[in-house]
Amino acid sequence: MTVHAASWSAWVTAGAIAGLVGAASMARAAEPGTNILSEARIEQQLGAQLPLELEFQDEANRTVRLGSFFGEKPVVLVMAYYKCPMLCTMVLNGLVKALNVVDLKMGEDYDVVTVSINPDETPELAAAKKASYVKEYRREGAAAGWHFLTGKPEAIRRLTQAVGFHYQFDPESGTYAHASGIMVATPAGVLSKYFYGIEYSGRDLRLGLVDASERRIGTPVDQVLLWCFHYDPVTGKYGVAIMRGLRAAALLTVLALATFMVRTLRGERRVAQAGVSS
Repeated sequence: MTVHAASWSAWVTAGAIAGLVGAASMARAAEPGTNILSEARIEQQLGAQLPLELEFQDEANRTVRLGSFFGEKPVVLVMAYYKCPMLCTMVLNGLVKALNVVDLKMGEDYDVVTVSINPDETPELAAAKKASYVKEYRREGAAAGWHFLTGKPEAIRRLTQAVGFHYQFDPESGTYAHASGIMVATPAGVLSKYFYGIEYSGRDLRLGLVDASERRIGTPVDQVLLWCFHYDPVTGKYGVAIMRGLRAAALLTVLALATFMVRTLRGERRVAQAGVSS
C-alpha cells in the first residue's frame, strides 16, 4: 500500500529543506531537470517487509544485522544523518520530546533505530549523537534501546527504498535534501505506521507502538483507545473513529445505568429487610 505524505506535512518539510540546501540549491531546483527538492519525499510502504538481512556498523563500530534489533519488540525507525545542519536534529529532538511523555520503556517495550543516509559518516559520529540523545531521554534503558547506525551505500539504498524515504545529495552545499518523519515497525520488521513532521504526539506514538506490538505491550486502556481511534495513513495521525466512539459511549452509558439500577435495587432490599426485622 502506497500513500503520499499529507499536504500539511509537505509544507513543514519544504520549509525545513529550504533552510538546508540554501539559496544556491533553491535556484538550481527551479531549473528544469535539476529539481533537488522534488526527490525529497516520503512514500509510504505500509505492510512492507524491511530487509532485515542488511548489515550496518553500530556506534561501537560493530557489524550488526538490521534484524538483530527485531524479533521481540516494535521499533521506531529514523532515517537521518549525523552532520545534518538542521532538519535531522529537529526530527530527533521532536522524537525524544515525544518519547519523554510516553510511559512505555525504551529497551524493554520498544527500541529505536536511527540509520544515517550518509555513507561517509563514521561510528564515532554515531556514538557522539547517541550520547547526546541518551542524555536527553533522561530515563534508564536508552543506552541499550536506542541504536545509531552507519552503513555502506548499497545497504543504505536498499533500506531507504524499502521504507520509501527518498532524498537527494546536493554536491554544492554538501547536504542532503530529505523529508521529515519517523516510522514504526512490528517485531517482525513490517512497516506499520508513519508519523510526519518534526513534532510528534506522545499519544499517537504510544498507540502506534502498542498497535505495532500486536498488543504485547500497553494497558487495557490502550486497547480501548485503539478500538475508538483510527490511524489515518494520509495524515499520519490517530483520530476518533466516529461509529466506534459512539458505540463505546453507548456501551459505557448502558453499563453505568445497569450499575445504578443494581445498586438502587440492593438499597431497596436492605431497607425492606430492615423493616421486616423491626
